[in-house]
Amino acid sequence: MKAIIQRVTKASVTVGEEQISSIGRGLCVLLGISVEDTQRDADYIVRKILNLRLFEDENGRAWSKSVMDRDFEILCVSQFTLQCILKGNKPDFHSAMPAELAQPFYNSILENMRSTHKPELIKGG
Repeated sequence: MKAIIQRVTKASVTVGEEQISSIGRGLCVLLGISVEDTQRDADYIVRKILNLRLFEDENGRAWSKSVMDRDFEILCVSQFTLQCILKGNKPDFHSAMPAELAQPFYNSILENMRSTHKPELIKGG
């Protein structure tokens, strides 16, 4: 599993002209699920995302509070392209979990985040 985690003041996902999801201050997470990922990997990444100390505290001290400490939001976006392997000049996505398996796995990750953090602060995209 690969995750790109970015602090944001706001973030949204738009498909075509339709906004699918959006958040205010918090984390935007691009999540690439591989065919080898297990529930243990999912539990690990959820724990890391929720507990990474990426935000300042009330006194402005940097890198001391997590998204959970600050009650910030998380926008998690499934991104199979993170599992790309370059073979010459052609991308290979065989290590990415197939969509029919990845969708329920991704949904279980969101539910895990919601059960650990405040459910209304976790958004999928």
